[in-house]
Amino acid sequence: MTKQNLWEWINQYEQKLNEIALNIWNKPETAMEEEYASNLQASLLEETGFHIKRTIAGMRTAFIAEYGSGKPILGVLGEYDALPGLSQELIATRKPIEQGAPGHGCGHNLLGTAGLGAALAIKQALEKGEISGTIRYYGCPAEETLTGKVIMAKEGVFDDLDACFTWHPAPITTVWSASTLAMNSIKFKFTGVASHAAAAPHMGRSALDGVELMNIGANYLREHIIDAARIHYSITNGGHEPNIVHPEAEVWYYIRAPHREEVEEITKRLKKIASGAAMMTETEVESELLAGCYDTLSNSVLEDVLYNNMNEIHSPRFTGEDYQFAEEISKSYTLSQKRSVMQTYHAPDYINQMVLHDSVEATFDKGKIAPGSTDVGDVSWITPLAQCLISCWPMGTAPHTWQSTAASGSGVGLKGMIFAAKTLAGGLYDLYSDDRKIEQAKREFETRTKDNKYKPALPV
Repeated sequence: MTKQNLWEWINQYEQKLNEIALNIWNKPETAMEEEYASNLQASLLEETGFHIKRTIAGMRTAFIAEYGSGKPILGVLGEYDALPGLSQELIATRKPIEQGAPGHGCGHNLLGTAGLGAALAIKQALEKGEISGTIRYYGCPAEETLTGKVIMAKEGVFDDLDACFTWHPAPITTVWSASTLAMNSIKFKFTGVASHAAAAPHMGRSALDGVELMNIGANYLREHIIDAARIHYSITNGGHEPNIVHPEAEVWYYIRAPHREEVEEITKRLKKIASGAAMMTETEVESELLAGCYDTLSNSVLEDVLYNNMNEIHSPRFTGEDYQFAEEISKSYTLSQKRSVMQTYHAPDYINQMVLHDSVEATFDKGKIAPGSTDVGDVSWITPLAQCLISCWPMGTAPHTWQSTAASGSGVGLKGMIFAAKTLAGGLYDLYSDDRKIEQAKREFETRTKDNKYKPALPV
């Protein structure tokens, strides 16, 4: 079986992969609740001969599917969680299927299904004996809350991998070489003393005052951190009736920066601000780290493998109907908005004139930092990893929007998904066929990590 045979097998399996992706799109589930999606994927892999390990580190929607034996052990990361509030019909105007319900605004219905397709294709080659080794598909929950892979990493499930691939839906097709922002997700809970706000305010100690003073301190902190860092917060519990001195209040913070150590430094300063706010209000404060992820480490050897395969396959082939749908979607944002979205990908300006990206773009973001965060970063500090972006949305479509939700259930998204499955399968095949590529990737990885070994941000 050659790579072309692998790609032909994916073509023949396309209808089944489309069906899986659309079923997950039609039943969107948020972080840690992905019962339908994880069971659908795990059951199919089990039926086709993969060994399945379910419930990883207590996460019932995490699983690992493995086929083959011996070295090399190559991994594919899959995701399938949706986003709250992004329910959307499969039309080019804003219309929720159910108001307030979740939707696949990040295209994870496509992301996981393409990885599954690549793993199934590689199994065909392993069965025929043309290549040897182990293929492992990781069903990863809760990427949107940046917890799934971090918790899995604590269990050591990525430690024996020789290399790993993944991808993400996007408005453009290219290798994703940019790093992402490391991040902490942390809640601060203030506890005070209740009292009547009019009759006896002096008897109370306001937890809400503690939250508000902390937020003021955090806003002053912004001037004294690096420009690339970001601090976001949301008051998740602001108390109850105004005539009560609030005994409980809570604020939720995200801290982002280009490197893990920078996030940790800012978090330490933020904790001091929280302690100061508690001291000023005579309240108590406790913090809970919900998630903590690393920046993403690129690997040029593996990226070249993916890029070469993308060029061999050429690019997603969109139909006239796909272009028409994309044009309708594009009417919902201006050229300026379109350009601003593509700037977050560090994309060249000339592509903004396109409706759909139907070619393979050379890497243009090497050494750059993408503005978002992902728990893929943690895996990239454990084993050599590369990922690509595949055109699944109209040009200029931002993730986490109703437009990306609609596109992720459309023919545009499905064609991008099949292209992604072929890219991943071809890249895996090349690594199984040439141990030197794996060794080169490992040497690059070891050079880049020798002074900064991975340590999970979440406590054991």
